[in-house]
Amino acid sequence: MDALELLLNRRSIAKLSEPAPEGVVLENIIRAGLRAPDHANLTPWRFVISQSEGLQKLANILVDAAKKAGAEEAVVEKLSKAPFRAPMVITVIAKVTEHEKVPAIEQHLSAGCAVQAMQMAAVAQGFQGFWRSGKWMFDENVRQAFGLEGEDEIVGFLYLGTPGCTPMKVPERDISKFVEYL
Repeated sequence: MDALELLLNRRSIAKLSEPAPEGVVLENIIRAGLRAPDHANLTPWRFVISQSEGLQKLANILVDAAKKAGAEEAVVEKLSKAPFRAPMVITVIAKVTEHEKVPAIEQHLSAGCAVQAMQMAAVAQGFQGFWRSGKWMFDENVRQAFGLEGEDEIVGFLYLGTPGCTPMKVPERDISKFVEYL
């Protein structure tokens, strides 16, 4: 697939099944994430891959956080199933290094760029994915489970697998509504 076509037609697909990326394909996905913009070469990323039993471990982390927060049973039940929407979930973490020229927000954005690059690398190799966020990635219990400190942040959960459906057409947008010139 042509790189520009890939970018112009980017679309998340939430119906994912086995197989998940593995071997060289998975390495390419990770390497694409490692090519995100990185001011001062701080490498502000950490990728935690969950699959097989790891999906249950991720579910347990989310369920534990929800229970400790006093969430309703319906929320707990939904979180217990969330990681199983795909055969692989990569938790992408901005691992922040204090630096006088590179503020934490820039490092968070770099990790966000890594998620986008990883999703595009998956699609380019015949897989699909979607990027999830939500309040639980900011929960202190979830942060502790992933060993986050200081200004470290989970920037998203990248679900990866084999597309279970054909993606919907990308909506056309009038670029004049989003662009200004100085």
